[in-house]
Amino acid sequence: MKSDIYYINGTAYAGKSTMVKLLAEKYHGIACEENYHDSLVDENLDKNEFPCLCYTRDLKDWREFIRRTPEEYEAWLDGVSKECEILELRILEGLKEEGRKIFVDTNISLETLKRISDKDHVLIMLSDQMVSVNRFFDRPDKEKQFLYQLLMQEEDPDAAMANFREMLTRVNSKERYDRFLHSGFQVLLRDDNRTLEETLEIVESMLKLK
Repeated sequence: MKSDIYYINGTAYAGKSTMVKLLAEKYHGIACEENYHDSLVDENLDKNEFPCLCYTRDLKDWREFIRRTPEEYEAWLDGVSKECEILELRILEGLKEEGRKIFVDTNISLETLKRISDKDHVLIMLSDQMVSVNRFFDRPDKEKQFLYQLLMQEEDPDAAMANFREMLTRVNSKERYDRFLHSGFQVLLRDDNRTLEETLEIVESMLKLK
């Protein structure tokens, strides 16, 4: 699975999906953008095998989602990542038969990436750990705006928002950031003074595409 698959992992708001899309366009490859595993999260997904992914699939009242404790949210998100990895590997196994370069915005763990790939095919992109916390609702994503409206409809919106931000803070901790930073893979830090074209050139060089 190593030769034509390029994995980009890291933190939110670091530009992973943007790079995956641009690389796929430039090299006539396949872009596996953020949450591409969703194509397998359907009604046939076994909730005993994938309890965390099926949690949101089967959720009847999304107020339950925003009312969880930060600890519950962190445990759920860690479970989602593990389950996503299983689905991602299934998808990639089929895609590699097309004989094209594949660029992946991935949930696959650092440990698994070390096993299935090599350093020239993996890039870690990082943004400041608080960016995701402070800018979570800035994007016009339908899902994020839906959650925002739910939070605002709570009996105490300020307390609900504070709890949700604490959830985000836990999963964007310094410990998690440092785990990426010191993973042994190549790391590219977000720099808002760098143009998109400059970033693309750096990514190409780090992945030895040029």
